[in-house]
Amino acid sequence: MCGVVAVLGKRNASHLVIEGLKKLEYRGYDSAGIASVSQGLLQKIKSEGKLVNLINKLDRSTKDKLYFDNSIALGHTRWATHGNISLENAHPLTSYNKIAVVHNGIIENYQILKEDLISLGYNFKSQTDTEVLPHLFMKYINLGNDLLDAGRLVLKEIKGAFAFVAMSVDFPDQLFVSRNSSPLAIGLGDKANFVGSDAHSIDHLTQRIIYLEDGDHALVKINNINIFDKNYKKVKRKIINIQAEIGLVTKGGYKHFMEKEIFEQPVVLPQTTSSFVRNNSEITIDLDKLGFKNKKSLIICAAGTSYYAGMIGKYWIEQIADIPVTVDLASEYRYRKPSIFGQSSMLVISQSGESLDTLMALRYGKELGLKTNAIINVEGSTIDREVDYSLYTRVGPEIGVASTKSFTSQLVILFIIAACLGKKFNNLKTLQIQKKCHYMNMLPNAIVKMLELESQIKIIAQNIKNSKSVIFLGRGLLYPLALEGALKLKEISYIHAEGFAAGEMKHGPIALIEDDVPVIMFLLSDGNEDKSISNLQEAYSRGAKIILIADKKCIVKASFAHLKVEIPHFENEFQSLLSPILMSIPAQLLAYYVAKERGTDVDQPRNLAKSVTVE
Repeated sequence: MCGVVAVLGKRNASHLVIEGLKKLEYRGYDSAGIASVSQGLLQKIKSEGKLVNLINKLDRSTKDKLYFDNSIALGHTRWATHGNISLENAHPLTSYNKIAVVHNGIIENYQILKEDLISLGYNFKSQTDTEVLPHLFMKYINLGNDLLDAGRLVLKEIKGAFAFVAMSVDFPDQLFVSRNSSPLAIGLGDKANFVGSDAHSIDHLTQRIIYLEDGDHALVKINNINIFDKNYKKVKRKIINIQAEIGLVTKGGYKHFMEKEIFEQPVVLPQTTSSFVRNNSEITIDLDKLGFKNKKSLIICAAGTSYYAGMIGKYWIEQIADIPVTVDLASEYRYRKPSIFGQSSMLVISQSGESLDTLMALRYGKELGLKTNAIINVEGSTIDREVDYSLYTRVGPEIGVASTKSFTSQLVILFIIAACLGKKFNNLKTLQIQKKCHYMNMLPNAIVKMLELESQIKIIAQNIKNSKSVIFLGRGLLYPLALEGALKLKEISYIHAEGFAAGEMKHGPIALIEDDVPVIMFLLSDGNEDKSISNLQEAYSRGAKIILIADKKCIVKASFAHLKVEIPHFENEFQSLLSPILMSIPAQLLAYYVAKERGTDVDQPRNLAKSVTVE
């Protein structure tokens, strides 16, 4: 997954696709490819590595008179998820040299579909989940369906978060496109149309853009575009002039960057996972570089949201790997003369890689003789250059000041570190590692389901938008999330909010409770829920407005809550272990919609900056 570009109706379409792919290079990728239909034949060229390798191949092929100058082409830059980095796994993926598909996202049920297709005689040449798509198209076209009907039958079979474009030699003037929780834009031209991962990828071709909505699919032709919603009803979507509304070019049709970045998470988190997990169970983190040749303790330093990610990481690493972890605020670390007895490694966490207090903590750790490592999103940043070892989240630029996709991607890496350390020092067996890696692959679809709670979260937002103060509660892994939920709310809505461990309510915070003060609890059935519900009852009896975001069992037990959001059902251990990632979605949505209700500047809240470069 990574970048998609398609061109229909322009001469030399393949070179125009290449220009679009160049605009997507910032996202990070490890292979690229392009396909075109010419004289009834499907031609494709793919390459590993950077786009320049594909361009060189394309130039040589053109000289050799391969027909890459026709009016239809699609291309892709891939960041490996299912399957390693190879020509076979690069997109476009094809079926019998008649169908080509480029795809972002995850086809969750691809293994079952693959087995069915193999039984029908279809040959698979890649290890990707994507390859089921061209074979499914081939299957249904062979049964006499046109491209639109074939695409609809494909959509009925697949599950997951995805955006894809399909091209067929039997319909050389058409493209079938679909979007489900992964962005896709259609550009309108004069006797030509275009498709891209976002408007930026095709703004060299047009200034008139349509953003598909979730569940939409479309048949794109040279002279017209037919768009249908998830119920197959023909719909019209707003045409945006990106010259006049330049701010929307990178917002992908969303009102705010923060909203876009919340909804990007099912798409970008697999990019994080694929950097460190290969072949479903092989974790590629270098523990020697991380500073763990021997079993010693770890110090994590960070600020703000990244600090709360570090707190969750502590729970995971201690639980899974039995390694003690200290989590320190970066702004405090170098001023308190910390002991490093028994420590070998420091891990700093920063989205920008430029946060000054985190940088200074890092430098102090170096002075103390610790191995220094970083979880960061920006390659080439100051922290990246100064640490011994960097672990990149690879979620693309995060523009909104309030961190969303960076937070969850940091958690993904921390969980993978815990599993890797657990394998080395706590004798986790191969099957246990495979299961934890499988959980990483389950995340995108689980997050899609959590995003579907949006309408319920909006109701809560309307109920608390005028509150002067809000209390968040959590226990265990969800305690740091209570802190993060409170931080998100105060950052962008300007409502005072505090997070507490649920068991600490009676040790002081209960004095803050008065009539209609919202008390929001994140809660799951983990064997300790009765204690947490008892803490809620204490707040309820003192007049608090109880808001519960929990699974069904907890909601039944805490029937006294005023407002309840029931999260979807997930497999028990997956839900328990990954609860901070899953429950961060409603926390982010709540902050966003409260701020939106209050009319604050969501992306650039007062007094805050994306990269804090002062201590």
